Amino acid sequence: MSDDTTSGLITTLKDWRVAVMLLLVVFSVVSIYVIPPGISNGMTGNLQLGLDLEGGSWIQLSFQSEVVRFDTDENPEAFAARIGEALDAEVFLFEEDRLEIRAPFTREELEPVFAENGGSIVTYENGVSKDTADQIKLILENKVNNLGTKDARINTITGLNGVTQYIRLELAGVDIATAQEIVGAQGKFEIRIQTIGNETEHVLYGDSIKSVSTPTQSPPGSDVWGVGFTLSQEGAVAFREAANTHGATSNPDAHEIMMLLDDEIVYSASLNPQLAAELKTAPVRELRATTGAGEEGLEDAKKLEIHLRAGALPVDVQIAGSGTVSASLGEHFKVMSVIAGILALMAVAATVYYWYREPAIVLPMIGTNIAEIIILLGIATYLQQLDLASIAGLIAVLGTGIDQLVVITDEVIYEGRVPSQNLYLKRFNRALGIIMVAACTTVIAMLPLAVMDLANLRGFAIITILGVLIGVLITRPAYGKIIMAIMSKKPSDR
Repeated sequence: MSDDTTSGLITTLKDWRVAVMLLLVVFSVVSIYVIPPGISNGMTGNLQLGLDLEGGSWIQLSFQSEVVRFDTDENPEAFAARIGEALDAEVFLFEEDRLEIRAPFTREELEPVFAENGGSIVTYENGVSKDTADQIKLILENKVNNLGTKDARINTITGLNGVTQYIRLELAGVDIATAQEIVGAQGKFEIRIQTIGNETEHVLYGDSIKSVSTPTQSPPGSDVWGVGFTLSQEGAVAFREAANTHGATSNPDAHEIMMLLDDEIVYSASLNPQLAAELKTAPVRELRATTGAGEEGLEDAKKLEIHLRAGALPVDVQIAGSGTVSASLGEHFKVMSVIAGILALMAVAATVYYWYREPAIVLPMIGTNIAEIIILLGIATYLQQLDLASIAGLIAVLGTGIDQLVVITDEVIYEGRVPSQNLYLKRFNRALGIIMVAACTTVIAMLPLAVMDLANLRGFAIITILGVLIGVLITRPAYGKIIMAIMSKKPSDR
């Protein structure tokens, strides 16, 4: 290699666009195989593989609840409270004219109850509100994470009116019995009281908690969040006796009340002075745990609500469908996906070589395309589970990537050479403008699939969008610099 060639290579590598691309390639390789150590997993490393590539189980759950739009001349909150009392069920007003009823009732069963309380049913749908669906999804995610199940996907399926009708769990590498256990498993919830120093005494278990409310502000309109919960009569008596026996009612600050889930403290606070005074005279069933102000207080309240339920879902569910993918079939799909990717890359390389008949163009083009795929896979280890649809997205990115590199190459090369630097930059910027417009249309087209709950199609859309953004922002500018450095050399130097 001549000194001029070595100097030109060093200059090219020092260009920030090329340096960023190479650094991202190194970062991606490290993410896939090194941190955490993933080389023992073979070629997949730390990539999160979906059900159809890993094998495993899926369960689709339906909710034993309804969302009812109603009409009444009464105050909506008072009306919702009366409906809840009449049905002896949890009823939540989540819009001014919509109720979520957390118990299985038919429309025919509900209509006379609504009529007796001064209202009527406008629409009736089986399912839950978006907030409840998000809460159920978070609870299931916590269960999955606690069991160390990494390759899991949980999607909600929502109807046109915003009512979530189903939730679907896909658990790679998990058998159907374990998947069903994850859905129904509950943790051990316990309330303990601080006695002397760091010593604590047991007060009650989670079975003494009869209901848990959603996070609310108290007093209403303030910025302080908390979660209310109701104890059974026996639980309320046990709570009062413990508070009085250990001095929490006379000196609350020295005797904190602790909540534990699976022996880990999830909440700890002293008794409110007003509650302490009430407990001196009688048991109190309605309690409230305050979590703080602002967004942080709200997030803590949401987490505490889940802990108080000890992993129990706020709405009863039924298994509407389930199935498995064998590990051998998943391995087959995995191998075929790799073969499909290699064949696609070979076909692209052959086509580009046939068009240009110039290795100095083909090799950087294919190398840039491979770097783009590596970067995309590295980012996907943190963001996206890979399934067959995602692999299809990778192949689509490979094809569109080469197409855009051809646009750049045809635009900037004239008679086999790069023109003057000023003219080159003008042509390159024009080509990049064309590519950016095409990229924007692709992103806009994929956005609906990326944000909607359409299971595997969402993975395809996310991978495609990521690939397009990586190409426009990173690999296309780097390729422009590389091809300029290579094709600017004289024929005798090549």
